[in-house]
Amino acid sequence: MPEFFIDLISFVGGYLLGSIPFAFIVTKLFGLGDIREVGSGNVGATNVLRTGNRYAAALTLLGDVGKGVVAVLIARRFGDVPALIAALGAFAGHIFPVWLNFKGGKGLATYIGIVAALAWPVALLICATWLVVAAVSRISSASALVAAALSPLYMWFLASPTYAGGAAVLAVLIFITHRENIRRLLKNEEPRIGAKRP
Repeated sequence: MPEFFIDLISFVGGYLLGSIPFAFIVTKLFGLGDIREVGSGNVGATNVLRTGNRYAAALTLLGDVGKGVVAVLIARRFGDVPALIAALGAFAGHIFPVWLNFKGGKGLATYIGIVAALAWPVALLICATWLVVAAVSRISSASALVAAALSPLYMWFLASPTYAGGAAVLAVLIFITHRENIRRLLKNEEPRIGAKRP
């Protein structure tokens, strides 16, 4: 099969997996309403936590991480380049899911899944970084931004320059998806972990 078709299938397959809106599905199944009408309206685990249901938030987190893992592992059978293309597709699918009018989550959980499939020690470091920053700041977005910013460096030393380049691209996209959070952080208006928004 020509490389172009492998790359195309990797991206499309990654996108379709990434576009599964676990936050939307889980909150509906738990009878918590439409997640897009809760808290920040974001389709992600952090916003699901604002419903007060930790089980729903945990299930959402597992789903969002899992789809990144599966997308990359399937494409990785064809090489590193298809794996990175599938990673980009999964990330794009999470942020722009066709099923929710292209309005999805911010990508960190899916990114962790992607990294776990590429180099699991790096994923552990990202999670550890998130936990440390979260323990100090109690702000999810700040934790996500610090973890994303350091992930290319982790990839460089523990995986490969190729993976580090892919991690850098996705880290930039995470900063873009968190642009409103960054504005609130600068104004000291970002909500704390576990706090419900009005």
